[in-house]
Amino acid sequence: MLVVETSAAIGLRERKKRRTHDALLRAALELFTTQGYERTTVDEIAGAVDVSQRTFFRYFAGKEEAALALTEMTVRRFVEEVRARPRHEPPMEALRQAVLNGWYSIHEVIESVASVELYLRMYRVIESTPVLLAAHLRRSAEIEEAIARVLAEREGLDVDADPRPRVAVAVFGGVMRVTERRWSLGEDFSVDGIRALTARYLDQVGPALLGSWRTV
Repeated sequence: MLVVETSAAIGLRERKKRRTHDALLRAALELFTTQGYERTTVDEIAGAVDVSQRTFFRYFAGKEEAALALTEMTVRRFVEEVRARPRHEPPMEALRQAVLNGWYSIHEVIESVASVELYLRMYRVIESTPVLLAAHLRRSAEIEEAIARVLAEREGLDVDADPRPRVAVAVFGGVMRVTERRWSLGEDFSVDGIRALTARYLDQVGPALLGSWRTV
């Protein structure tokens, strides 16, 4: 006898899978931020949600994927923000507005899974954990290429023939890395804090690249 699942049954199953995924992710982030990434095991994460290790691996390839999951969500949103910026904005302004608006709307991106406070705590764990920072930087290089292609498309350019999109994104990415590092070492543990620091550093791109720094 052929059994055909109803759309309601399929929807219920997908919601259960989503709840399990989100519960595992929250448990992983809580453990990473309270006892450290290296000291946390997959068994501990699974046990916190009362599921098996096998269930954990149905949702995540490993601890690293879980640790970077929220960052991946915000990065995808940032790329979408860049793509949606008004066409009249110059490329660097489009990047600036996309990232600053992204800090304003970060609640919309992650609060279905975790709190913004937990996200920011995890951000600092990534910065202070060499294996996670290396993975984050590798992923950042891939994202920068994607953004360069978005900028080239916006401006009607061939990204492989015109170096400007990749140069602009390289400058922007470098500024963001400095901002992230300075924020992770500071004392203002808030969205407003990192947003203000981001704006301050991006405001210096023009003067730093084109202006004179000499004071004597």
